[in-house]
Amino acid sequence: MNFAGAVAIVTGAGGGIGSAHVERFHDAGATGVLSDRAGTNVEALAARLEAKRPGSAHAVIADVSREEENERLVNEARRLAGPIDLFFANAGVAMGTDLNASEFEWRTSFDVNVHSHRWAAKYLMPEWLRVGKGYFASTASAAGVLAQIGSAPYSVTKHA
Repeated sequence: MNFAGAVAIVTGAGGGIGSAHVERFHDAGATGVLSDRAGTNVEALAARLEAKRPGSAHAVIADVSREEENERLVNEARRLAGPIDLFFANAGVAMGTDLNASEFEWRTSFDVNVHSHRWAAKYLMPEWLRVGKGYFASTASAAGVLAQIGSAPYSVTKHA
């Protein structure tokens, strides 16, 4: 993918793998729409990137464990930056144990690690099919191929 002039949304962009991807895409010429939950570093990172190239980075606080927040993220990204070329689904949660995971931990794990991907695609695909292009990438985990001993919700949802 040519990132020059592209618009890339990255979820879980407040730190770690997400912020590293945002910086790499930005350095390659993309406009970044950085998303994460409230209380993360996402707004400071967007401001730092924006200072390098005005108009090239936008922070959108969103809780991707909820369908309506995925829809809002996609719509807000389009409003701020234009048509979306890449959606990088990086947000993820690791919670719960093998034997004592609560229903809340299971539900949250499925909502973030599985459902958020399909919800985002639901709001991205109509435009991408209409224009004939668009990229969807997600951060994978070895727990999706092997197993994460000690966290059944994480391992099961990464397999999904």
